Amino acid sequence: MAETIEDIILDHDKRGMLALRPYLPPDYCSQAAQFIIDHPGGVIIVTGFYVVMAGKPETDGPPGAIAIGEALKGLGRTVTYVSDHYTTPVLRRYADGSEVIDFPIDGVAASKEQAKAILERVKPSLLISIERCGRTRDDTYLNMRYVDISPHTARLDYLFDSDIPSVGIGDGGNEIGMGNLAEVIPTVDSLPDYPAVNQVDRLVIASVSNWGGYGLVAAMSRISGKNLLPSVESETAMLHGMIEAGVVDGTTGDAVPTVDNFSAEENGALLARLHRLVEGGSPT
Repeated sequence: MAETIEDIILDHDKRGMLALRPYLPPDYCSQAAQFIIDHPGGVIIVTGFYVVMAGKPETDGPPGAIAIGEALKGLGRTVTYVSDHYTTPVLRRYADGSEVIDFPIDGVAASKEQAKAILERVKPSLLISIERCGRTRDDTYLNMRYVDISPHTARLDYLFDSDIPSVGIGDGGNEIGMGNLAEVIPTVDSLPDYPAVNQVDRLVIASVSNWGGYGLVAAMSRISGKNLLPSVESETAMLHGMIEAGVVDGTTGDAVPTVDNFSAEENGALLARLHRLVEGGSPT
């Protein structure tokens, strides 16, 4: 059987994402891409995950967000990025003219008002989250080690409490969108007992969230007939540039050009497989 986009982005699974695959459509990534295409107009993309041991954001999320954003702009869409002050400087460095909104880290009432104000001003037709922590059932934001990172996490998931169509990408169970599988995630030993509760219209799971972002772009490429994927060289350069800008590996907390402890070479090899799939060749 030919390898699919979903096969590629779930390769090298270390956390148990493969255990969730039976609960999603076989072509869940392609379905999410079609959902995006079917909802034309402006798009808000949220990302950024705080790493406690470093006091900085992680390398997983922003590269995938930029890849999705550039692909959407290549299809004529307007893109707005939203994050908190830990990640917005990195996004501005690579947003290429797109607006980047700094969402304050604040209490519930103020955050709900901020979310409402952003949605009323931007008027997006679609929301996309990639590697962004979502609140649990007790209204806290937990990392994979069950550390409460609420004091360092803006409540961006309040944007997703609206009726605006939405897509979520995650790799651990604690991200916006994982509420779609909130009953299943605690049954997997390697996944959180207290997953995020935020739901989305289309959920994309991957071994690394950036890979889920690349997979989404690959699927949009196949639908549009135009290869919208970033080059391996540009992504590798971006990864190094983000380290220079103060981002760290989310698994180790180290300021090295790795993503969830996968090397730049491993990331590049997976992206190259997606390129080959989009271009009609063998991905392996």
